[in-house]
Amino acid sequence: MSTVPGVTAAQPEGRGFGLLWLGEGVSVLGSATAGVLLPLVAVVSFGAGPVWMGLLSAAAWIPWLAVGLPAGAWVDRLPARSVMIAADLAAALLVVSVPLAWWAGVLTLPHLLAVALLSGTCAVFFRTAYMAILPQVVPGAALETANARLFGTESAAQVAGPGLAGLLARVVAPAAGLLVDAVSYLVSAVCLWRVRPRPRPALPPAEPLRTQIGVGLRLVLRDPYLRWLSGLGGVSNLGLTGYQALLVLYLVRDLRVPPPQVGLLLALGAAGGVLGAVLGAPASRRWGSGRASTGFMVLSGPPALLLPLAAPGAGTALVVAGLFLVGTGVVAGNVVRAAWRQRYVPPAVMGRVLVTMAVVNYGTMPLGALLAGGLAAVAGTRTTVAVMASVHLLATLGVLVSPLGRSRALPDPVVEPGPQPEPSGSIAGSARRGV
Repeated sequence: MSTVPGVTAAQPEGRGFGLLWLGEGVSVLGSATAGVLLPLVAVVSFGAGPVWMGLLSAAAWIPWLAVGLPAGAWVDRLPARSVMIAADLAAALLVVSVPLAWWAGVLTLPHLLAVALLSGTCAVFFRTAYMAILPQVVPGAALETANARLFGTESAAQVAGPGLAGLLARVVAPAAGLLVDAVSYLVSAVCLWRVRPRPRPALPPAEPLRTQIGVGLRLVLRDPYLRWLSGLGGVSNLGLTGYQALLVLYLVRDLRVPPPQVGLLLALGAAGGVLGAVLGAPASRRWGSGRASTGFMVLSGPPALLLPLAAPGAGTALVVAGLFLVGTGVVAGNVVRAAWRQRYVPPAVMGRVLVTMAVVNYGTMPLGALLAGGLAAVAGTRTTVAVMASVHLLATLGVLVSPLGRSRALPDPVVEPGPQPEPSGSIAGSARRGV
C-alpha cells in the first residue's frame, strides 16, 4: 500500500522535550514498579483477598471521578509545569510513607488504601497538565512522533518495572522497594523544573468553575469522534482494569506462581506495549489515522480471552501471550489517538476537553476494579478474569459501528476562521460558535 499523501515523520527536537521525556520515563518506571509492589505488600504482608485487591486498584482511579472535571478547568488557568511539579512532590511524600510505616511496624491495609487514593489524586492533576503541556513543547507536526516516544518509554517501563519489582521483593522487601517510586517522582520534578514551555495564547477573563467545566462537557458530547472515543475507551478500560486488578492474585493463588516471579511474567507481557509504540506512528502515516486506530483497537480484543485459559506451569505462557498482544494493540492505538487529539482540540480548552475524556475513560476504572473484586469473591478469580476480558472485547468490536470505523483518517482541526466546511458537530465548529 502507498503512504497517506503529504504525511511525513516530523521529529520533536529541543531540550524541553528531552527533559520532559527523561522525567516521564523515570517516573513511569517507578510507578510500574510500585504497581506490582503495592498489591504484593497487601497479599504477602496482610493476606489480602480479592475485595481488598479491588479496593486498592479502585482507589487509584476514583479521584478522576471526584476531581477530574475541576482539575481540567484549573489546569487551563494555571501553568501546567507548576501543577506537574507540585503533583510529583506530593506523590513522593505519600509513597515514602509506606516504607517508613513498615520499618516502624505500623503499616496497615487502610494506610495502603489511603496512599493509593491520594497518589491517584496527584496523578489526576499531573496527567491533566501533562496532556496540555506537550503541544507547548512540541510542534504540532511532530506530536505523533513525540507521543510514540513517550508511549514507547512508558511501555518499556512497564516491562522493566515488574522485573525490578520482583528483584526488590526478593532482595529487600515489597514495602522497602517502594522507595524507588518515591525517588522517581523527585527526578521527574527536577526535569520539569528545567523545562521551558512556549507561552499559551492569552486566555479570556475567568468564568465560574461550573461554566468552565460545562464547556469541556459540551465540546466532547457534541463532537462525534470525541464522544465515541470517550465511550468506547470507558467500556474498554472497565474490562481491562477489572482483570488487571486481579492479576497478581490470579498468578499467585490460581496459577501458583512464586511472588518473585510475578514481576517477570508481567514484564514479559508488558513488552507488547513497546512493540505497539513502535508500530503506531508508521501505521498511521501508511494507512491513515482512522484505519490505524480502528485496526489496533479491534486487534487488542480477542487476545484478552487467553488469560482465563491459563493453567499452572507452562500454561502461564497464555497469560504472557494475552498481555503482550493486548498491550500491542492498546498502546499502538493510543499513540495514534493521543497525537490526533492534541492537534484537534483548541489550545484554550485543551485541559477541559482532554480531562473530560479522561474522566469518562478513567472513571470506569474504579468501577471495573470494584466489580471484579466483588465478583471474584463470589464466582472465583478465573471466572471474573474471563468476564472482564469479554467486556474489553465487546468495546473493541464496538468501534466498527462508530464514525471511527468508517474513517480512513481522523478529521483535521479547522485552523482558519470563517465559513469552512466541517463535520457536523465537530469541535472546531463548536469552539468557534462559543459552544
